[in-house]
Amino acid sequence: MEDSRAVADLESFLAERGDYLLRSAVLLTGSREGGEDLLQAALERVLRRWRAIEGNPEGYIRRTMYHLAADGWRQKRTFQRQLSLLRSGVSAPADDPIAEVDLRDSLVRLLIQLPRRQRAVIVARYFEQLTEAESAEVLGCSVGTVKSAAARGLRRLRELSEPGSGAVAAKPTSPRERTR
Repeated sequence: MEDSRAVADLESFLAERGDYLLRSAVLLTGSREGGEDLLQAALERVLRRWRAIEGNPEGYIRRTMYHLAADGWRQKRTFQRQLSLLRSGVSAPADDPIAEVDLRDSLVRLLIQLPRRQRAVIVARYFEQLTEAESAEVLGCSVGTVKSAAARGLRRLRELSEPGSGAVAAKPTSPRERTR
């Protein structure tokens, strides 16, 4: 009886918040298929402990997604190299839905090129609109780490989006630059 209630609770929660969770997962993985897989894996883990969750389960599911995504990135270090950068510097007119899709696709392709922590921080801070403290809690790191990863991630996104910058092909030269 309790298992069927847990499933019913999860179903009603997903009817309410599922689209938002899927959007976050898509941004974290870079594709709809990957996002669906990531969200499903997170939900499988959460469902096992559904009865132990007190209050709103959304934060727990998001944290699980971020951790699963980070594990996937560690296992697939070549993933970032497999995708090429779309045209940069594209701005979408407000009434052109195709240009909006192109712009979103370009943004996702730029996000994929960021290191895993920077990408997770950018998604949490600017897509999910979490505060620095909330982002730190969800990602399991300090507020200072969130601040520095966000600053570095935004700087890298600017570099990657500049037309003709050559930032995609540029390799860091010193060990200090490689850690940024």
